[in-house]
Amino acid sequence: MGAGHAHVLYRETDSPVHRLPPEVKIAAMVAFTIAVVATPREALWAFGAYALLVAAVAALARVTAGWLLLRSTIELPFVLFAVALPFIGAGERVDVAGVQLSVDGLYGAWNIVAKGTLGVWASLLLAATTSTRDLIVGLDRLRCPQILIQIATFMLRYLDVLVGEARRMRLARISRGDDPRFVWQLRGFAAGIGALFLRAFERGERVYLAMLSRGYTGRLPTVWQGSAAATTGQWLIAATVPVMAATVAATAAVLT
Repeated sequence: MGAGHAHVLYRETDSPVHRLPPEVKIAAMVAFTIAVVATPREALWAFGAYALLVAAVAALARVTAGWLLLRSTIELPFVLFAVALPFIGAGERVDVAGVQLSVDGLYGAWNIVAKGTLGVWASLLLAATTSTRDLIVGLDRLRCPQILIQIATFMLRYLDVLVGEARRMRLARISRGDDPRFVWQLRGFAAGIGALFLRAFERGERVYLAMLSRGYTGRLPTVWQGSAAATTGQWLIAATVPVMAATVAATAAVLT
C-alpha cells in the first residue's frame, strides 16, 4: 500500500496541477461543480466560460482534448435520456425542422448535457492528476467520515486481489465444462459471486482484526500521508478556478 496504486485514468507526468496537494484539488473540483450546477440553464454563455476554464486547467495539466473526449463517453446513457426530453416534454412547443419539440424539454436536455459534461470533465481532470492513494489522503485531510476513508482504503488495497480471485474462479468453472454464456448456467455463476462475496467478507474481517492488534486507530498512519498538508499559497492557487466559476455563476444569475 505504501507504494501506491495507479488507476487507469491517472496520467503520470509533471505539471503544476499534478504538484498541487490532493486536498486542494478535491475541494476545487467540488466547488467548481457546485458553481456549474447552480448556473441557470438559460445562461448559455456561462457554460462556454466554464468550458474555457476546463480547457485552461487541462492545458496546465498536459491532458489532451482527445483524452478527455474519449473518456467522456461514460455519460452516454444520460445523453440518450436527455435526447428524449424535447419529444416527451410538456408545455410550449417550437417547430424544429418540421418536428414539434418542447421548449422546456430542450432546455432540460441542454441542462443535463452541459452540466453533466462539465462535471465529468472536472472529475476526469482530478483523476488524471491525482493517484488513487493521494485521493484517499486528500479526503482524509479534508476530514471526510472515517468509515468512508476506511472502506476506500480497503478497496484500494484488495481490489486487485479480488479481481484475481474472480478470474481464477472463472477459469476453474470453464475448465470443468461451465459456459456462462447460456442462461441455464447462470446458477453456477451466481453461486460463484456468492462464494466470492463470502471470501471477501471473511478476509476483510481477518485483516481488520489483524490491523487492530497492531495498533490501528481508524486513521491513516502518518507515514502513509506523504508530504505535508497544503500551504495557504497552494489553497489560493487552487481557488482561482472555483472563484472564477462562482463569479460566472453569480453574474449569470443576475442577468437571467
